[in-house]
Amino acid sequence: MDKAETMEKTASAVNAAMINLAPSCDPEALERLSADIIKALKTVYDPEIPADIYELGLIYRIDISDDGYVDIDMTLTAPGCPVAGEMPVWVQNAVNAVPGVADVKVHMVFNPPWDQSRMSDEARISLDMW
Repeated sequence: MDKAETMEKTASAVNAAMINLAPSCDPEALERLSADIIKALKTVYDPEIPADIYELGLIYRIDISDDGYVDIDMTLTAPGCPVAGEMPVWVQNAVNAVPGVADVKVHMVFNPPWDQSRMSDEARISLDMW
């Protein structure tokens, strides 16, 4: 599998999140690291909604550098969310625990605003929102 195929496969596995990869990353190692980061993100739940933040579509962008530094853009279901100050720390802690990740920076963004169209089918099923 070439780098373009790996990027396309990885990006298609992400619910509306864009994964940007450093040009010199080993595709197999990158695929493993991306999968592990997604697995870590799926351990973080919005406390008011019984679905993880990844399946809710709250992760907009993940940048992974050659040396394991990860930048994440995320949002909230609503800007006034009571855990707005805490959730980025939960994301940072979850992704920092992934082997191969050197450090994580989480950026809260509100453009574009989140809406239900960003949710995966898994989240829709768990929330009975069809």
